[in-house]
Amino acid sequence: MPVAIITGASKGLGRALAEALAGRGWDLVLDARGGRVLAEAARAVAGHGARVEALPGDVTDAGHRAALVAAARGFGGVDLVVHNASALGAEPLTRLAELPLEGLRRALEVNTVAALGLVREALPWLRESATGTVITLSSDAAAEAYETWGGYGASKAALDQLAAVLAVEEPGLRVWAVDPGDMATDLYAAAVPEDGSPRPAPADVVPAFLRLLDERPASGRYSAPSLLEAR
Repeated sequence: MPVAIITGASKGLGRALAEALAGRGWDLVLDARGGRVLAEAARAVAGHGARVEALPGDVTDAGHRAALVAAARGFGGVDLVVHNASALGAEPLTRLAELPLEGLRRALEVNTVAALGLVREALPWLRESATGTVITLSSDAAAEAYETWGGYGASKAALDQLAAVLAVEEPGLRVWAVDPGDMATDLYAAAVPEDGSPRPAPADVVPAFLRLLDERPASGRYSAPSLLEAR
């Protein structure tokens, strides 16, 4: 069975993607900081018949990243790494003039540095896989200038560049930076708590990721809404 590592998998898009992959026969290594919620998600994912290893921890910790890859190797290797874990830098979001620098550092560490660290840890086994794939979660804030989204957007823009360069340096892999579009998630609620307008559920966005895995287009940056519209 193919094996995926998904960070930030206790809820939202990470959990929805994990359940979809489990239903397709993937074995999964799941990460999140909250052990109780992650365990609940792992039980739900395992209900689809997959082997699931749930490892609570912080993706900024090198030892935790190594443990995630070791767990995947225990299942037979690493075919897919999804870096879904994200930090906003400030909750709620704030203008750059008020953004705590330690918050910016945290966003960069979680969203960018940890992503590269996990990929580097998994890279020998991704190279061995016939379908080695890296998916990083981008945002339209990485490409557009939205008030109060500066710190988060900067970290995602840096992640996009890392993904683009990785694709050039590792032509045997597929490396996709995916902007999922607006979703109803706890992350967005924490970012802009006063915005109660309706948004798609994460499960409604997952088919865009499955399309990438099915069709395996060239490495690059993709928009989930565009992938869904073109179905």
